[in-house]
Amino acid sequence: MGAWAVAFHGGAGMIAKEKMTADWKKRTEVALYEILAIGIAALKNNLTAVEAVELVVRALEENTLFNAGKGSVLTNQGTVEMEASIMDGRTKDCGAVSGLSTVVHPVSLARLVMDNSPHVYLAFNGAEEFARQQGVEMADTETFITEENRQKLEMAKKTNSIELDLCDYTPGLINSRGDKFSCNNENGIVHPDHEPVVHREHEYAKTNGRFDCGHVHRKKGALYQACKAEFETVGCTAVDSFGNCAAATSTGGLVNKMSGRIGDTPIIGAGTYANHLCGVSGTGRGEEFIKHTVAKEVAAIMEYKDLPLGKAVYKVVHEKLPENMGGLVAVSASGEVAMAFNTPSMFRASAQEGGDRMIGIW
Repeated sequence: MGAWAVAFHGGAGMIAKEKMTADWKKRTEVALYEILAIGIAALKNNLTAVEAVELVVRALEENTLFNAGKGSVLTNQGTVEMEASIMDGRTKDCGAVSGLSTVVHPVSLARLVMDNSPHVYLAFNGAEEFARQQGVEMADTETFITEENRQKLEMAKKTNSIELDLCDYTPGLINSRGDKFSCNNENGIVHPDHEPVVHREHEYAKTNGRFDCGHVHRKKGALYQACKAEFETVGCTAVDSFGNCAAATSTGGLVNKMSGRIGDTPIIGAGTYANHLCGVSGTGRGEEFIKHTVAKEVAAIMEYKDLPLGKAVYKVVHEKLPENMGGLVAVSASGEVAMAFNTPSMFRASAQEGGDRMIGIW
């Protein structure tokens, strides 16, 4: 019998410490502890790694603090299109779903696709029909549309952005010297009480939207806005006492995404992967995770370069994934845990048999 371990994330993003209220921080930390306890109890009671990751992700989908299940953000049409996947590292069996608007627990439907269908991936009407056939918990689509997410969509549309969850800005008028902004170079948050910083037009044109301070600025009319991107996908990885790894991921996607957009979450090898060596779940800008096959890359580095989990995770997040695009959590078959991100924050928690329990945000 080996040592079990569990690690999960509630999303990576650009949240600076000073922008998170004490109440928000407390509610998030309580949620992380409570959900971690679910994973610990599952593995202590000899549930399989697959069962453990499903239970943890279901709990994350229940909590509207996170962008999955009941907390899913809205598309540009004001609708919900949820997606999820799950993978059993022992058998490499996997299941994925996307385009869900009435399924309360997308991760559980993904598992049913894995266990009860001849396919790996079902989407939109076909996935919803399969859900009805399987008798999973379903609800009217309005159940998933919260007032907070309506406001996020409205803000995203005003700033013509698709990846932000929260946006704080104090734009300055363009003048003859360049474009003025109120910035803070240390954490990327715009403060109305800070002195404007001048960014010249040529600096903007040559850095793909990034000025020397590292901030992303978007132009709207005669103004630019600096926004904080939030991703908040949820996911879990676990290894059971038999050394079997599993991973599961679930999300509502990006605020103001095009209806029909599919990210990395339901794509095996991009946002989710598990094999005999490890289980990996990612959170971040899905297009980048797809391009770099992030989750599979960790397993490949471990297998072909014979590197331990921690080094493989570090290499992928900090050397392959572009800066400020996300992070991941992972476990190995021997009970190691690795969590890394190249954004300012990532909601996360982990526990190992006989080891410390931890939660973190920054």
